[in-house]
Amino acid sequence: MGYLALVLHAHLPFVRHPEQDFVLEEEWLYEAITETYVPLLHMFEGLERDGIDFRFTMSLTPPLVSMLRDPLLQERYDEYLTKLEELAQLEYDKNVTNGHIRYLAEHYVKEFSRVRDLWERYDRDLVRAFKRFQDSGNLEIITCGATHGYLPLMQMYPQAVWAQLLVACEHYNEHFGQWPRGIWLPECAYYQGLERMIADVGLRYMITDGHGILYAKPRPRYGIYAPIFTETGVAVFGRDHESSQQVWSAEVGYPGDPVYREFYKDLGYEADYEYIKPYIMPNGQRKNTGIKYHRITGRNLDLGQKQLYDPYWAREKAAEHAGNFMFNRQRQIEHLYGVMGRPPLVVAPYDAELFGHWWYEGPWFLDYLIRKSYFDQSTYRMTHLAEYLREHPTQQVCKPAQSSWGARGFHEYWLNQTNAWIYPHLHKATERMIELSYREPADDLEWRALNQAARELLLAQSSDWAFIMRTGTMVPYAVRRTKSHLLRFSHLYEKIKEGQFRREKASPEEEEWLSKVEYMDNIFPNINYRTYRPL
Repeated sequence: MGYLALVLHAHLPFVRHPEQDFVLEEEWLYEAITETYVPLLHMFEGLERDGIDFRFTMSLTPPLVSMLRDPLLQERYDEYLTKLEELAQLEYDKNVTNGHIRYLAEHYVKEFSRVRDLWERYDRDLVRAFKRFQDSGNLEIITCGATHGYLPLMQMYPQAVWAQLLVACEHYNEHFGQWPRGIWLPECAYYQGLERMIADVGLRYMITDGHGILYAKPRPRYGIYAPIFTETGVAVFGRDHESSQQVWSAEVGYPGDPVYREFYKDLGYEADYEYIKPYIMPNGQRKNTGIKYHRITGRNLDLGQKQLYDPYWAREKAAEHAGNFMFNRQRQIEHLYGVMGRPPLVVAPYDAELFGHWWYEGPWFLDYLIRKSYFDQSTYRMTHLAEYLREHPTQQVCKPAQSSWGARGFHEYWLNQTNAWIYPHLHKATERMIELSYREPADDLEWRALNQAARELLLAQSSDWAFIMRTGTMVPYAVRRTKSHLLRFSHLYEKIKEGQFRREKASPEEEEWLSKVEYMDNIFPNINYRTYRPL
């Protein structure tokens, strides 16, 4: 009667600091590898092993792919995982008389051992692991903006939007051996006219929020339950709010169940200081370790009142919730089929890091959902977006409406009193980059400087920095990153204009500085600054 398309958006900002031995923000990647990306790969392997011909869509953004394949970050993750394994084993050995804690410690010992096994089986290359399932036809990997730049706030500079799209597609081609078919618009943010560039860069479809389709002109006959085609031929898929709410909602969402693991109560803050000191920050400040012994218990309880977690019952609850989600999709699709007179498509997109990192049981939920959908019902078929378009090449033509999946559905989360100060600087840097794009380099050194200027602008444009400033967490880091990339760009611009990066004029200090910045911000090694030339 219809189709269900699960879509996960796997993205982290580019965080790499070779100039320092320890930067806490690098652990965003390490936590996501341990708790989200490896568990998802374990899920794919289990489905493949059991002969389940699954379909799944997942974005892997260029910053994430770059970090996953970076030798420095791979080495640092290896050290991070070694410490996790050591701490879990220490907890197991120590808690001889505390049966439940020992049981939980054993759970973590086994879990980290499974992570280690997959990490080493793929020679630390998780991108290759994901690519294997794309090559088998089970996983559709799509791209995103080069650095997750917020495209509607760049629309006055089409070259900047074009650079975000083209650099992302070229990067995807380098790592996956083919051009991407689809794009998760950064923050699902769309503005009218963007589809022309999406088509010109060679992409077949994009994902935006539901109201971008609901308020399209003319109004789509089937709402968000079928993609629409733009006049350029690009298909647009919209988020289904009903299925999203069951997972995302703070009030009725599954992750808030009392049986599930409590995110905010971690051994790094609970254990005796001298005991935990080797496993927290080098400066002695406590941090999350990833070993958590308590369950949510109740929404309004203090952390001290939380009860001990039990993964057995949490897994049972995940299976129950997967069954409930399946049941709701069956009833939803049956109803829609009766109303529409054709099979509906329910698109359920989420941040990948919700599953495993924020919601520890999320990968179990997905695994049960895919298995139950395969064996226990015949109302809908799970599909990925490329497969759906191959099977349904004719759709209604409409013009989507401006939208994002941020608060209240438009652009204010990324442009408000907390972060508005960054945009005049980003716009000025963009104008300067367009100016530099006309320049023909005198030699290889100036060529390197021009390409590094393009990298610095792209990194400064990441929507993550404005988002963090708005949320109020880790704000100093987001401010520092924005300023550092803009300052590096300005230095490059001024010295390039003065001819200071030509070999006959460049000082050893400037050449050394450029080499250092290239090593620190080494994303997109094959970028071509001419991407910013007027379209």
